[in-house]
Amino acid sequence: MKVRLMMVAVVMMVMALSGCSSSGNLGMVVKSTANPGALLTNPTAFRELGSAEGEACRFFVLSVLPFGSSDVAAAVDEALLKSGGDALLNVTVSSSLYGFIPVYNLFTYTCTNVKGIAVKFEEKKL
Repeated sequence: MKVRLMMVAVVMMVMALSGCSSSGNLGMVVKSTANPGALLTNPTAFRELGSAEGEACRFFVLSVLPFGSSDVAAAVDEALLKSGGDALLNVTVSSSLYGFIPVYNLFTYTCTNVKGIAVKFEEKKL
């Protein structure tokens, strides 16, 4: 009887705290306000600022009250704001979805994380 009760408790815990995630890689990501076409057509010098990370999350209460933003642009903008960079190179993007008591969807949130090397574009000297 104790074993059966323990199995039920474990299954309930797994169901109560479920989640999933996915990830992918990108070559270069720029600020949402940048003009990527100009960067590709004109050679632009840059300097590396180091590693940068950003996260953007969206929360759902009762599956009908969303707040926040979990898109890649928001995560990139946060990473670049913290690092002072203009773009990220060798970017890894991951997305995670977490649900608490998923059967009833009481509270769920999804987060997008970006990691990469922040770079600052050098001004052209005339």
